[in-house]
Amino acid sequence: MDGRELSRVRAQLEDFAAEVFAGLPRSDQRATGLRYLRGLMMDGRRKSMQPMAQRLGVDHQQLQQFPTSSTWDVAGVRRRLATAAVDVVAPRVWVVDDTGFPKDGKPRHV
Repeated sequence: MDGRELSRVRAQLEDFAAEVFAGLPRSDQRATGLRYLRGLMMDGRRKSMQPMAQRLGVDHQQLQQFPTSSTWDVAGVRRRLATAAVDVVAPRVWVVDDTGFPKDGKPRHV
């Protein structure tokens, strides 16, 4: 999504960010959350912090600290995201992919 396209959906994105980040205690955290979402939505092959920050014209360390070092409650954000997704997708079935879960036993070395 380029800057023009992002401008067209700006109000919707701001409403979405306000809902998802409503539980964040500080206004600067909520603003950085919105900036992070904008970076994810913008055109560009790489969605890592430095390329996103460059496209947004902001310091990449500030953007990086939002998901990695902030003191906000990730569970509340995930819960609000999941609720929003269910409202949009209206799933009939849930599938749990256990490949990311730690396995029992000791790792085998070959």
